[in-house]
Order: sequence, then structure tokens, then C-alpha cells
Amino acid sequence: MVGAGAMVVVVVVVVGAVVVGAVGVVGAAGEREQATARAAVIANAPARPSANRRAATAAYGSEVTGAVGRRPWWIGAVVGLLLAGCGGGGTTVTSAATTAVPSTPAAAAAPATSTATATTPPPAPPPAPTVTGGPAVTQAPAVATGPAGLDRAGAARQALVVTARAYGSTTATLTTWQRAGAGWAAVGGPWPADVGRAGFAPPGAKREGDGRTPSGTFGFDFAFGVRPDPGVHLPFRRVTGPSIVWDDVPSSPSYNQWVDGGRGEAMDVSPAYDYGVVIAYNTDRTPGLGSAIFLHVSTGRPTSGCVSLPVDRLLEVLRWLDPAQAPVIVMGVA
Repeated sequence: MVGAGAMVVVVVVVVGAVVVGAVGVVGAAGEREQATARAAVIANAPARPSANRRAATAAYGSEVTGAVGRRPWWIGAVVGLLLAGCGGGGTTVTSAATTAVPSTPAAAAAPATSTATATTPPPAPPPAPTVTGGPAVTQAPAVATGPAGLDRAGAARQALVVTARAYGSTTATLTTWQRAGAGWAAVGGPWPADVGRAGFAPPGAKREGDGRTPSGTFGFDFAFGVRPDPGVHLPFRRVTGPSIVWDDVPSSPSYNQWVDGGRGEAMDVSPAYDYGVVIAYNTDRTPGLGSAIFLHVSTGRPTSGCVSLPVDRLLEVLRWLDPAQAPVIVMGVA
């Protein structure tokens, strides 16, 4: 870019010098012709009247001598060079179509381009708002809210949720939950469980001998078993022999109670009652609404109205239940 500008300056200087020199030469030649003519007039003037000759000399002599020695042609050329030099000295000639590039090695090596495409960067995202003046916030750990039935758990801090897909289904799932803050955290399950041979009864519809498991939320009374206490927190009653029964006669004054010596459902039954816990259903012992509702060991078949689990799962639940946590069982159709 600089070499091209210098060449342009040199060309302009030379052309200016030639033009100005030519003008000077032409002017000088013209003035010589005029001076020659005037000299001839003086020379041809009559010698007699010396006054006339002196007058002609006075009129033209100074111009003749001045014309011959005034403004030689080379002075015009020098002046033209000086003018051209003053016009180009100290001035950088830049083409209007050329874009200035920083003088770096990379820029010098880059090919010249006549046009440049402007690239507009994408707008920067807005800055995040700055929150000041408030206390630090600690994120609480995520806690499951549990199934809808837990909203009926009241003040309980432990809950068993037994859910069947539909009325009439004899199988269900059982999950244990522990209250954690404002929600619930799953502890065990879901595990497969067996329910009544006629499935779940709708809330309030359970009746004695109908083979259905009652729906609703209930507490626990005490644990029991044909086998010794497996290490539970609830009160434990041992089934000591065939005299231990659960009174299931609606007209009996001891209806829906543990009885030693009387009529009712035999408790000395293994493996079903090796371990179990009494579900506190119909604690008012209203005749005919149902009795002997337990959570006990599964025999692999539907029950007469109880809930049953495999023995290892049942023992895990029995040892987990804590009366200080006011445990409940929530049962019904999802």
C-alpha cells in the first residue's frame, strides 16, 4: 500500500514539472520574439533624429534586455518541481476503496479484499439479578409426599400403606413410610401382600364373615405370636395354646377381643399366627361390623379379611413399628 502511494507521488511530481516547464519554455520563446521585433524597430529607426532613436530605446530597450534575461525556461521547471513537491510532501495518498489494515505480519500476509462483511455478535444474555439484604437460604432435602392416603394419617409419624388396584382384587402392595419434616420418606417396600378373599370393602362397608378387608386408616393394638417375641417395640402377647381365641361372635359380650377359653377364631395356628399385630379396627366392638383383623404371616393364599406378608418382610415391619411414633395403617383401593 505504501509503495503504490509513493509511485503516485513521483508520477504527479514528474507530470507537474513537465507541464510547468513547457509553459515556461513557451512563454520565454514568445517573449524572445517580441523582444527581437522591438529591437528591430529600434535598429531601423532613422539615425537622423537621435531624439526619436532615444525615445524608441527608452520605450523598448529595457524590455528587450529584460525579455532576454527574464524567466528562463528551466526556472519554470524548477518551480513546477517545487510546487509538486509541496503538494505531495508529508501527505499519504489512500485509495477510497482501500480499507486500512494494521501493520502486523499476519495482516501483511493476508490477501487484499475490496469488501468486508460485517458480523454482528449475538446479544449477550441479561445479567442475573443480584439479591441483597436477605438471609442465606439453605435448600432442604427432597422428601416424598407419599400416596394420597397419608393425608389421613393424622399425627402419626409412621405409616403402612396397603393399596389394591381395584375392589375384588386379593393382592395388594405394602409400603412403609416415615414422616420427615413436612412430608414422608419411604422406608420399605413396596412389597406384595395378600388381602381378603373378596378384596377390599368400601369404607364403612365391612361386615362380619364377608371375607373382605376393611378400607380406612387404623392404629395398632399389640403384637402377638405362637413363637416368642422377635424383638418388637409394641406390647407382645404369646399364644400359649389352643385355648387362646379371638371372639368373633357378634352377640358375645367379649366380641372382637382376645379371649383365653371361649368361643371364637383359634389363634394357635402356624405359620399364619407365628407372628402378627392386631389392627385396631372396630375398637368400639360394634356387633356385626367385623372382628379379628390382623397383619400376619402370609400362607400364600388370600385371607378371611386380614393383611399378610412373607415372614421376613413381616418381621422387618414389626421390629420397625414404634408406639412412640403413633403408627397407623392406611388400607384401600388406589
